[in-house]
Amino acid sequence: MLEKLLKWDRETFVYLNSLGIEQYDSFWSTITAITTWIPLYLLFVFLFFYKSKFREGLKKTVTFIALAVFIILATDLTKNCVARLRPNNDIEINTLIRILKSPTDYSFFSGHAASSFSITLLIFLMLRRKYKWAGLFFIWPILFSTSRIYVGVHFPLDIIVGVLVGTFSGLLFYLLYQKFLVDKFV
Repeated sequence: MLEKLLKWDRETFVYLNSLGIEQYDSFWSTITAITTWIPLYLLFVFLFFYKSKFREGLKKTVTFIALAVFIILATDLTKNCVARLRPNNDIEINTLIRILKSPTDYSFFSGHAASSFSITLLIFLMLRRKYKWAGLFFIWPILFSTSRIYVGVHFPLDIIVGVLVGTFSGLLFYLLYQKFLVDKFV
């Protein structure tokens, strides 16, 4: 069964990656770069403090940073334990695919998917009552995660598991924030 799943994963990756069009390479290379999204992270922090008391904004920021650190550690630990080669480093398929990035670390699970979905869910849950348009933030993790297949560095299962881990982590940190950091008697 595992072998069938991995075969599907490889074949699906090769197909999806082959849909790439050269004219969009610079767009997807920009989307996949973490530095591209720094203004969005700064916007999140700004929104924590805007229309809020300083102490509330600080608690949200600390939770946001703690989640980011947690996801980075969980991703790195898992990648080193599982040790799955990235598509760009897999000699069985790397001649069949378009490769725009060439990281050398391991693939499973996608840290881009996990971090973007966890952070977005946390931000959405924290800000949804103050900003009705907060759901638009989910455009970021969808683009960010999709870019990883386009640039040739993650299999679909890496992305799917990253989304699941990120969703669970974002929800967990929101619940921890609610339980321990929200002022109950304001």
